Amino acid sequence: MFERLNAPKQDPILGLTLAIMADQRSDKMDLGIGVYRNAEGATPIMAAVRQAQREQAENQTTKSYIGLAGNETFNSALIDLLLAGTAAQSRAAGIQTPGASGALRMLAELIKSARPDATVWISNPSYVNHRPVMEAAGLKVADYTYFDVATKQVDEAAMLEQIATLGEQDVLLLHGCCHNPTGADISLQAWQRIAELAEQQGFLPFVDIAYQGFGDGLMKDAAGLRLLADRLPELIIATSCSKNFGLYRERTGAAIVVGHTLEESLKAKGRILEVARGSYTMPPDHGAALVAAILGRDDLKTLWMNELTEMNQRINHLRAELVHQFRDRSNSDRFDYFGQHRGMFSVTGLTSEQIDALRVEHGIYMVGGGRMNVAGLAERDIPRLVDCFLAVGA
Repeated sequence: MFERLNAPKQDPILGLTLAIMADQRSDKMDLGIGVYRNAEGATPIMAAVRQAQREQAENQTTKSYIGLAGNETFNSALIDLLLAGTAAQSRAAGIQTPGASGALRMLAELIKSARPDATVWISNPSYVNHRPVMEAAGLKVADYTYFDVATKQVDEAAMLEQIATLGEQDVLLLHGCCHNPTGADISLQAWQRIAELAEQQGFLPFVDIAYQGFGDGLMKDAAGLRLLADRLPELIIATSCSKNFGLYRERTGAAIVVGHTLEESLKAKGRILEVARGSYTMPPDHGAALVAAILGRDDLKTLWMNELTEMNQRINHLRAELVHQFRDRSNSDRFDYFGQHRGMFSVTGLTSEQIDALRVEHGIYMVGGGRMNVAGLAERDIPRLVDCFLAVGA
């Protein structure tokens, strides 16, 4: 049977990780895979997570099943974190999923069930897993204009012009903040216009918010999503705890549905649970239990928010230092986009040849397309990174 299988395509990011591990150079830089690293180059366990984990180990009394929807306290806490005070909060329903990718797949299956002929529109470019997940659910996928390669900013006029053509058979997938891979976010005015167009045209917004707290702060990063939630009758959301809680390997996420009424949202939740039963049955408990504990206690929540703010400020400091160093060494402002982008990533515009030269000649690893993980930098490496960029003709 297996001889009929084609050779698998290597995942570009995971393949890069293997190459980095094999590289013996002591000054190599991993700016590919999307994890936050501190000044020492480590991806730390957050203090609030460590404390919650310690208490869970001491006090947990069972490892019994938790149910198809996962940890319901976690589900409620994530809904509150994103939607508290909005018109959507009281009619939202959610389930815990294996990471945000699990949420994307469950919501894709929901779309396929409720609107089989729907087209899911994703930004050009978009998160590398958006298209495969949607297509795996049997959905049609199309691109909408997003990133201007020349300016390194969002082409909002072209984006909104295209979105204005969408209708009731369309689903618009939006990055809630810290756009992956570009780092270029749409303005609040553009979110306002998208809300207006959704009301007029009837398309369904689908918000993937995987980096809340890594851009301009916990609440500011959710401002566009919350604007939609206040205005629109229907909305679906995929969210992740990988970055803002540092729970990468715990695969902790949530799929949230907002319907016209809570009854409609619960029907949609029930449908997602049917799909989950035929897929992974139920999500792992550990990460969600930690998040529920942190968000459920004022002392742990304050500790977490303070540490998240420090991480956010450090990323923005790295961006500011990149701008400063590039201006100083290149006598040019062409790298100022590093300071304008938000979150972990920036698309640098480097060619394949330049990316290869950085890897081969300097031990600097980035994914194809020129996406750079700014949050993976150590401050001490910035001068060398800048010199190497200029050395390969960036």
